[in-house]
Amino acid sequence: MATSSIPLQPASWLRPKYLLFGFIGLMMAYVLVHNERFLIDAKNPEWTHISSFKWYLLPHGIMGACALLLGPMQFSDRLRQRFAKFHRVVGRFYVAGVFIGAPLGFYIQYYEERMGGTRSFSFAAFTDAAIWMLTTAIAIYSS
Repeated sequence: MATSSIPLQPASWLRPKYLLFGFIGLMMAYVLVHNERFLIDAKNPEWTHISSFKWYLLPHGIMGACALLLGPMQFSDRLRQRFAKFHRVVGRFYVAGVFIGAPLGFYIQYYEERMGGTRSFSFAAFTDAAIWMLTTAIAIYSS
């Protein structure tokens, strides 16, 4: 009895998820250059505006960036199955990022209200922070 095997096709490096991640990277670069230029330009006048709450902005930015960058990794079945301990460690960093970054984001917006910002932005920041923390808490509870 002869068995024939079909040769496996090598996996293409051009997969849809790579295109998606590349597109997201391009969007991040665009926003950094056009909207957040002050982060890479120390002489930008935005720094005078930020100076009163910059020490809240730093942990908010770092922890929020950690959460946003590490969050998608939590959805990888392959990572969860092959590297369960790494998955748990990354998950803890994600949770810390959410529960530190989200309230600080709300506080910064609330602080902006004292400097002339509108209450609706504070309400939106509170809603965003609450939903982000709630969904993270639900994920922790269900794991």
